[in-house]
Amino acid sequence: MKKLVLAYSGGLDTSYCAKYLSKEKGFEVHAVSVNTGGFSTEEITTIKEKAIDLGASSYTSIDAVQTFYDKVVKYLIFGNVLKNNTYPLSVSAERIVQAIEIVNYAKKIGAEHIAHGSTGAGNDQVRFDMIFQIIAPEIQIITPIRDNKLSREAEIEYLKENGVDYSWEKAKYSINRGLWGTSVGGEETLTSEKPLPDSAYPSQLQEKEPSDVTLTFEKGELVAINGEKNNPVANIEKLEALASKYAIGRDIHVGDTIIGIKGRVGFEAAAALIIIKAHHLLEKHTLSKWQQYQKEQQGNFYGMLLHEGNYLDEVMRNIEAFLSDTQKNVSGDVFLSLFPFQFRLNGISSKHDLMNASFGSYGEMNKGWTADDAKGFIKILSNASKISNHVNQNHD
Repeated sequence: MKKLVLAYSGGLDTSYCAKYLSKEKGFEVHAVSVNTGGFSTEEITTIKEKAIDLGASSYTSIDAVQTFYDKVVKYLIFGNVLKNNTYPLSVSAERIVQAIEIVNYAKKIGAEHIAHGSTGAGNDQVRFDMIFQIIAPEIQIITPIRDNKLSREAEIEYLKENGVDYSWEKAKYSINRGLWGTSVGGEETLTSEKPLPDSAYPSQLQEKEPSDVTLTFEKGELVAINGEKNNPVANIEKLEALASKYAIGRDIHVGDTIIGIKGRVGFEAAAALIIIKAHHLLEKHTLSKWQQYQKEQQGNFYGMLLHEGNYLDEVMRNIEAFLSDTQKNVSGDVFLSLFPFQFRLNGISSKHDLMNASFGSYGEMNKGWTADDAKGFIKILSNASKISNHVNQNHD
């Protein structure tokens, strides 16, 4: 029997793949799920039981939460990455790490095939296939759902015919939870005009009284909340638990898919949005204007390449090196307040704050230059426009 590694989530599509590939195609199926922050211990146990019951020879759960942070999330924070100024790449960022872990596992056990349950209509097929082909071009990729254009009903019927009668009732809303946020899809997101109802989001409003929070950054990384130090992953999880009680971080992203069509997806990412905005505020105080300008260009480019599955292109390592270098002085406290459905950034405190009063205050008194210095500076600064105006006499 030929070894096959199946990217397995426990859902309908991958459950069909597990049964079909083991029973009909005779593969030795090794089911693998990669936890990037979305699975509890109980859920992993249930997924394992399903995989074995469906015919998988083995099941492995790979804990990649820390890897996800180290290889991706850290740079999304450094770059203040929000796709279309809205979406923190909650799901697309996860898929890259999951694909890398799965293909590395396949190489480790000597599998000749890799399978996943993607359809032919979405982004994930591109992300998975690209990573697999780049890292292990010798491994054959198998995608039964995509290749056979299977409907949900056809998959359920096949499983029932083969004695698998789980409850496959489609949930009204599809939820994909991870360290960097949760995506929410429903019939409303298939339209251009309908919002998701409050009930569609996994976190409901529990706290109504405002609360103040202090986030401490060290070289761009979140190292403490309200003075309590911990590692960045633990701090992200702690902030998510705290802020999601205020139903913060809800929105709908509209974007261009990799295959060229427009799409909408709802999401809930309280920690991600708060951290990015707080980090950005700290950078406004601690970085020069040209650092901020270049970071904005590179951060947007990094996010686009990541979203479209180009994580393994060497330019990504170049951008990561640049983003890391910009964080040398991005250290300090950011003060914010949480309210129902929103948060407010109040200010920062940092020894690297470039609003240093010893050089003067904006709109007030200057201490580092004279009035004549200012007049001379303005005169020289206007030279280019003076010359152009004199030569062209163009006032349109």
